[in-house]
Amino acid sequence: MTQTPLNTWRWSRFRYEKLVESGFFHDEHIELIRGQLIVAEPQGTYHATVLTRVDLALRSVLPPGWFVRVQLPVSLDDESAPEPDLAVVQGAPDDYLNAHPTAAALVIEVADSSLGFDREVKISLYARGGVQDYWIVNVTERTVEVYRDPQPDPSTPSGATYRSVRTVRVGDTVTPLALPATVVDVAAFFPRGGA
Repeated sequence: MTQTPLNTWRWSRFRYEKLVESGFFHDEHIELIRGQLIVAEPQGTYHATVLTRVDLALRSVLPPGWFVRVQLPVSLDDESAPEPDLAVVQGAPDDYLNAHPTAAALVIEVADSSLGFDREVKISLYARGGVQDYWIVNVTERTVEVYRDPQPDPSTPSGATYRSVRTVRVGDTVTPLALPATVVDVAAFFPRGGA
């Protein structure tokens, strides 16, 4: 007997946002990725500390007219509203009172156990969504992987990836692509002494 392939329900961002607004996902950390609802992994204390340090380091150097959104949605397309650990967007918080941003100048994921997902699924999603500057703060290796120059790549989950990849380490600095006068010290992202 031949098994009929199972169909899955593909969520639209519109339907997903209606459920969020209704309170359906109360106390659940859910992301919409390519039409699928993904449950975010719980954060350990070291991950949470690094995330907070990255947030503080960015806020201390961003010029007026830019701000950091922490674990909040970016409406990339009709099937995706990921919630990156940090996103640098232009404007002020009230600019997004009625809709989440559809673009970010910089998206950052802080990764330990999620490293594979961030390098395979999210990287492709952000590249397809036109995010020009994507950083993975690799908690285990105490490095920052900088991905730039999105390009189509049909072999990836969302059909895109980044042409430029560079790894920066503690002792190095990194500059957001959209803010060339803004320099961030990678050492500020990590507690002294490691995990």
